[in-house]
Amino acid sequence: MTTHTTAKSSWALAFAAAWVSLLGTGYAAAQSFPVTEGQRQTANQVAQAGVPLSEIAANAPDRYTIKSGDTLWAISRLFLKSPWRWPELWGMNIKDIKNPHLIYPGQVLVLERKDGRATLRLAGSEDGQGATDGTVRVSPRTRYEALSDVGLPTLRSSAIEPFLAEPVVVDETALQLAPRIVSAQEGRVLLTRGDRAYARGPATAPLMDDQARLKQFRVFRNATPLKDPVTAEILGYEAEYVGKATLMRGETTAQVDEKNGTQTTAIVPATIDIIAAKEEMRVGDRLLPEPPRQLQSYTPHAPSTAIDGRIVSVYGSAVVNAAQNQVVAINRGTRDGMEVGHVMAIVKDGERVVDKSDPARPLMKLPDERNGLLMVFRTFDRVSYALILEITDGVRVGDRLISPR
Repeated sequence: MTTHTTAKSSWALAFAAAWVSLLGTGYAAAQSFPVTEGQRQTANQVAQAGVPLSEIAANAPDRYTIKSGDTLWAISRLFLKSPWRWPELWGMNIKDIKNPHLIYPGQVLVLERKDGRATLRLAGSEDGQGATDGTVRVSPRTRYEALSDVGLPTLRSSAIEPFLAEPVVVDETALQLAPRIVSAQEGRVLLTRGDRAYARGPATAPLMDDQARLKQFRVFRNATPLKDPVTAEILGYEAEYVGKATLMRGETTAQVDEKNGTQTTAIVPATIDIIAAKEEMRVGDRLLPEPPRQLQSYTPHAPSTAIDGRIVSVYGSAVVNAAQNQVVAINRGTRDGMEVGHVMAIVKDGERVVDKSDPARPLMKLPDERNGLLMVFRTFDRVSYALILEITDGVRVGDRLISPR
C-alpha cells in the first residue's frame, strides 16, 4: 500500500510537468513536449490502479460532453474534489487519453468506478472507436476548424493575459536606474499613442541608442512598495503599466551659446515615440526594457516542499478584499521555490471569540479554515502573482497560503 501511494504521488508531480498548456500553441507543440521514460513508467503503474473513489467529487457525472469554452480546470472540478490534481485523473487511462490538452468539444468523457477506484476514458474507446490519437472524427461539412484552435486550455487565458504584460516588480536600485520621461513636444503635459517625448537615464547609465540595448520599452509610474504582511519588509516595488515606447535616438550632448557669449555643454535627451497607451503618460514616468515574449506553462501542481506564504496586495485595486478571478501578489518568489503553476490553498484566520458559556469567559481562537485556491502564473525574485481560482468567502490581504495537500 505504501509503495502504491508513493508512486501515485511521484507521478502527480513528475507527469504533471509534462502536460503543458501553451497559450496560442497547438497540437504539434503539445505533442513534442518531452516525457521521460521514468515518468511514463510511473504513469503506467498508476494507470493500472486508478484514483481512489474518496478523491472523486460527490456529484461527479458518469458522462460529460465537452463544450466550447470549457477549461481543464472547470472539467476537473466536475470529477475531482481537488481540481488541481487533474493530471492524475487523466493519467489513469494514458492509453486512451494520451494528452489531456488534445481533447476537444464534442468528445465525451466517461468516468468508470470499480473496486473502490475510478478511471476516465473517452466514450467509444472500449470498442476501438475512440479518438486515441487526439483526432476528432467528423462528418463532411463546409466549415473547417484547426484542432489546435479548439483544444482545451488549462484555464481561461483572458483572466491572466492582461497581467502577463502589465505588472513588473523591481527592487529600489533598478527603479532608481530606470530612465524617465523628462519632456514632451510643445510643452504638452499628457502623452498618448503617436506622441513624441524625450527621456534620460541616470548619469551613470545614459539612455544610449546602441546594439547592446533594447529599443522597445514599457512605460510605468507609481512604483508602489509591496510590504510583507508579517515582517513589514519591502519585498519590491510594483510598477503601474501605462504604455509602450520605442527609442528613436539616444542621449547626446551639444554646445550651446550662453548670453554672455560663452559656450557650455548641454544634455540632449533621448527621443522616444509612444506606440501604445493604456492611459495617458506624463513627465516623470519610468521606462523599463520590453522583455521577450514567453510561452508559459500553466499546469497546476502543488509545491514539492512546504511553503507558508501571505497575500500582499490585490493588483490594480486599493481595497484589501479580493474576489474570484482577481489577481493578487504573494510574498513568495523564485528564491522561495515558487514556480509558474503552483497551486496554494488560501487559509482564513480563525476568529478570536469569548466562550460565553464558561463563567470565566476565556478567550478562544477558532480553527483556521481553508477558504479557496489560487495559482501562481508569474514569478519574481521575492514576489509572485497568482490568480484566485475559487473561494468560499472573501479573501483579504494578509491571508495565509499553504500547500493544498
